Amino acid sequence: MEIVIGIVGLVIGAIAAVIAMRTAKQGSLREADSRLESARAQADQLLGDAQRQAETLKKEALLEAKEEIIQNKQAAEAEEKQRKRELRTLENRMMQREESLDRRNDALDKREHQLSSQAGQVEKRSRELEELMSKQTAELERISDLTREDAHKELLDKVRGEVTHEAAAIIRESEQQVKAECHKTAQEIISLAIQRCAADHTAEVTVTSVHIPSDDLKGRIIGREGRNIRTFEQVSGVNLVIDDTPETVVLSSFDPVRRETARVALENLIADGRIHPARIEEMYHKASDLVQQRVREAGEQAAFDTGIHDLHPEIIKTLGALRYRTSFGQNVLNHSREVAELAGIMASELGLDAKVARRAGLLHDLGKAIDHDVEGPHAVIGADLARRYGEKPFIVHAIEAHHGDVDPDSVLAVLVMAADAISASRPGARRESAENYIKRLEKLEEIANAHDGVERTYAMQAGREIHVMVQPDKISDAQSTVLAHDIAHQIEEEMEYPGQVRVVVIRESRAVDIAK
Repeated sequence: MEIVIGIVGLVIGAIAAVIAMRTAKQGSLREADSRLESARAQADQLLGDAQRQAETLKKEALLEAKEEIIQNKQAAEAEEKQRKRELRTLENRMMQREESLDRRNDALDKREHQLSSQAGQVEKRSRELEELMSKQTAELERISDLTREDAHKELLDKVRGEVTHEAAAIIRESEQQVKAECHKTAQEIISLAIQRCAADHTAEVTVTSVHIPSDDLKGRIIGREGRNIRTFEQVSGVNLVIDDTPETVVLSSFDPVRRETARVALENLIADGRIHPARIEEMYHKASDLVQQRVREAGEQAAFDTGIHDLHPEIIKTLGALRYRTSFGQNVLNHSREVAELAGIMASELGLDAKVARRAGLLHDLGKAIDHDVEGPHAVIGADLARRYGEKPFIVHAIEAHHGDVDPDSVLAVLVMAADAISASRPGARRESAENYIKRLEKLEEIANAHDGVERTYAMQAGREIHVMVQPDKISDAQSTVLAHDIAHQIEEEMEYPGQVRVVVIRESRAVDIAK
């Protein structure tokens, strides 16, 4: 019995051992499967992270490439624009030089033709004298062999010739008398026109005084370390003089348009009270727009006053610019109005169209508004401008011929020439010194503007100083020194002037951004 119990126990123990071994093996398999799944999950996560990081890097690389392409494109476009501007500038200069050379060639051809004509006339006259001497010699030889009848006949022929000569003399005397009477009538017409067109004109000056409420404002206008006054002069091109004169500052410039724009800007700054560089530039641009509007209004008013209502808008704008131009101290717009009235009066006296004469007289000095920018005589420039904007050929011819650049071929052209001479020659109308002064300052700016890299130039201090603004991307600091020396040397070589001229080259870089 005990043996059976022992065997049964052994069997039961063996079965329990087998069951225990199987249970342990299944646990190990489940743990291995769990670890394998975890490893697979980690691998999938790492693979996803790597793919996302690769996509991010790819997008960043594409964005950087696009930005670089855009920057390169913008740089190429800017360089192309700059080259186009330079080409346009060169083309304009070449066209102006070609036109000047064409005019000179035409003048030389005309002079050569005149000389050839004169040489032909001299040769013809020489031949006539030789023929006359031959005839006289033959006549003397013939007279020595004449009979009484032949001499009588010769005498009658001579008397007949003398009578014919006296008749011709009487005719010439009558013609001279008629011419004298015509001349007297013309003088009466001109005198009547002058009497009916008596006008007062104020001579333009080169300085403008601006009243300020208090002398304390002078310090604010100057600004800390002079930055305000320096900005004002650089932006406007006008010299601002601040001295001990009570409640007054002075604007000085040979260009009346600049001076008027600077005056309006300064008065607006004083009224506003905020005086700093940014505000100065803003006020100056507003003043420039206002002055341009006044220019248009001046042109419209001049056309209205003379009874002309169908002018092209560009002609009206150019005509209005004459309000700020002077010729020998005489205001050109007022002079043009006066010429229009004189020409109209004389045309009425002669039975011609007074409106057409007033139109030609009003437009005769149109070229003086743009002769600083276009090369050539102002009469030719004005005629080209009038022709371009549809003026009639007889009006264009009257403009072109009023200073004798071309020969007048109509009564209208002669009337405009006479009216211009009357208006310009009356006592006190013009001053030679003012015109020479303005031409000298314009020559200073022209010399400086001819150099490469110069953006704009302003003559200051009545021509004793010239400010040259250069492009900072083209002219370095070292090149600025060389440029100032070259301009000063060129001024010494080409101009005559009292005292000395100080050349100031200004190179300024600005970085501007906008906070939104």
